[in-house]
Amino acid sequence: MGIDVLVLSVAIIVGLYSAVNIGSNDLANAMGTSVGSGAITVRQAVIISVIANTLGAVIAGGFVTSTISKGLISPSLFVDRPDHLMLGMFSALLASGIWVNIASYYGLPVSTTHAIVGAVVGFGFVSVGAGAITWSKVIKVVASWVISPISGAIIAGAMYYFTERMIFGKKDPGKAVERYSPFLIFMVFVVLFLSLIFKGMKNLHIEISFFKALLLSLPFAGLSGIIGRSLIKWRMKKHTSITKSYDIAQRFFAYLQIMTACYVAFAHGANDVANAVGPLATIFSVIKSKSVALKVEVPFWMLLIGGMAIGGGLLLFGKKVMETIGKEITHITPTRGFCAEFGAASTILVCSRLGLPVSTTHVLVGSVIGVGFMRGMGALDLRIIKNIAVSWVVTLPFTIIVSMILYELFILLFL
Repeated sequence: MGIDVLVLSVAIIVGLYSAVNIGSNDLANAMGTSVGSGAITVRQAVIISVIANTLGAVIAGGFVTSTISKGLISPSLFVDRPDHLMLGMFSALLASGIWVNIASYYGLPVSTTHAIVGAVVGFGFVSVGAGAITWSKVIKVVASWVISPISGAIIAGAMYYFTERMIFGKKDPGKAVERYSPFLIFMVFVVLFLSLIFKGMKNLHIEISFFKALLLSLPFAGLSGIIGRSLIKWRMKKHTSITKSYDIAQRFFAYLQIMTACYVAFAHGANDVANAVGPLATIFSVIKSKSVALKVEVPFWMLLIGGMAIGGGLLLFGKKVMETIGKEITHITPTRGFCAEFGAASTILVCSRLGLPVSTTHVLVGSVIGVGFMRGMGALDLRIIKNIAVSWVVTLPFTIIVSMILYELFILLFL
């Protein structure tokens, strides 16, 4: 068996390993609040996320990707050394997978995007030198550790304050939900529609302005609000007790929460499958053409298998991370879970349009913390938050060092 076939065979296995780890961590974040609040079961979360994630990967996952993730290093530096690029991306794939695997084992939600960034920086450092790395992009990644969670916490906290004051602070929560449901549903659908265009399907390069997208979303969102209010009004007529009224209000937010979680899973498949199959596609391209290209095609089968493997990772190893997000940071109800998911989706949309670097994982964790903070510091498990913060800081240096070691080892063994 030739070296190329061997590397490709092992790369496919490692790519699947990386995809499974992404599912056990990133995708578990998307479904954690829904499971923790009791809105859906773990089994339902797996089914929903596998479908949404796979659809995101194959519909909007992008069939062309950058040769080197996030533009951290110019591929032209490897024109005369394609084998070095191949082994470098292999090292990055394995290093990021190892870190996410460790984090998932301990139930720590980390950014898989940041893991692959650190791993690419690691092999780039020893292969082409520190001067060839675009450090401004690395700095943006570090900045997102602060931008992402704080932004999510502010929006989610504000939404939680509104729901507690205007709905659950009232004598009859069901009647209050009936009153404000058109507004809430309208906001959710506007955010989800715009997010789907500009974030969830960005790889399709849909040429549409923000203003036009907003105009398209308004009628749809408005109609959804009217229909939602009619359904709640119908339910309220059947149940008149305060207890039932409270349950109807919570169920309303559970439905909204599930909707936002489905979007996050779809967007995850569209954007983050590349973290697993992008390096694999680069390796495949180098072996096939014996050259280095600035852009490489991602075969449909890679997107499909990557999306399914990520969903499988949630099923096999995602329970601990889901428990961290949905139970251990703070106690989650359907209302609190909705506020966190809405805060995350809104933050991702706004920051993406402003060109600010954000991590879905960091935003969602920040949103959950923001909801807990609004209930008082006693509602937060500070020990868990500290462990999560440490894992974020460790992500880059760990993947950089491991990738450097693996790259040097593979160069020694194969070249």
